[in-house]
Amino acid sequence: MQILPSASLAPYIKNYTIVTIEKDLNNEVFYPSGYVDLIINISEGMAATIINGRRKDTPAIELLGHLTLPARLTVAKGTSVLIARIYPHASALFFSDPLSEFTNYATDMYDVAQVENRELYEKIMEADGLASKINILENHFVQQLKKYETRLKKVLMLQGLNQNLFVTNSLDLPALAQNSGLSERYIQKLYLSNVGISPSAFTSVIRFNKSLHLVLNTSESLTTIACDCGYYDQAHFIKEFKKFTGITPFSSRSSLLKNGADFQEAVNVGF
Repeated sequence: MQILPSASLAPYIKNYTIVTIEKDLNNEVFYPSGYVDLIINISEGMAATIINGRRKDTPAIELLGHLTLPARLTVAKGTSVLIARIYPHASALFFSDPLSEFTNYATDMYDVAQVENRELYEKIMEADGLASKINILENHFVQQLKKYETRLKKVLMLQGLNQNLFVTNSLDLPALAQNSGLSERYIQKLYLSNVGISPSAFTSVIRFNKSLHLVLNTSESLTTIACDCGYYDQAHFIKEFKKFTGITPFSSRSSLLKNGADFQEAVNVGF
């Protein structure tokens, strides 16, 4: 179930999603989406992630930063989570630390700001009904916006830079710097601090997610998908796809669909 944010938060948050796991998942692979996800366990269910070999039991509130490699997910049947999916340009508006500190890691938000996040979690759990829970979360995001509104100028810069990358599916850093009036060095720093990964890594995630969508939803040949997504050739496409998933595009057409479209949309499919 997906719910759109309020108008004031729509430029920064893509959606809220409720995911209820209907069967035990064991060591299931999930992939870089290009988004930062704030994940709130609204049930008594148990879950754990393994990212870069590190296992982390899912806490009450977790921030899943940008991924640049495949990760693993184990979840008990009946677990329900509320996910706020935050646009890549906007994460710095809601969290105090540089986004690079959350990259390839699932962070317990009690370790970031224990009092604030414990209070948020308790309010959400005490609220009756999904609408009330999301309203509490929205009010939290609005308060964070007010706290970090001085970062809005950089967020708007990033939004413009990202739009260019979405269109081209490739990174020409000198051209991007010239067109934006920013230096290449500043763009690099802007992405690392406010997105969490480099412009090059972010471009790779964009390309991957476009190719993942085509692999999941079309019967196009790998050569065609490689061309449509801006890869040099089919070999480059296969190498990059395997880096993010651990398997080839050919193998993925059956394995990625086994949990159904709703699960893929909520957990794996990005842009």
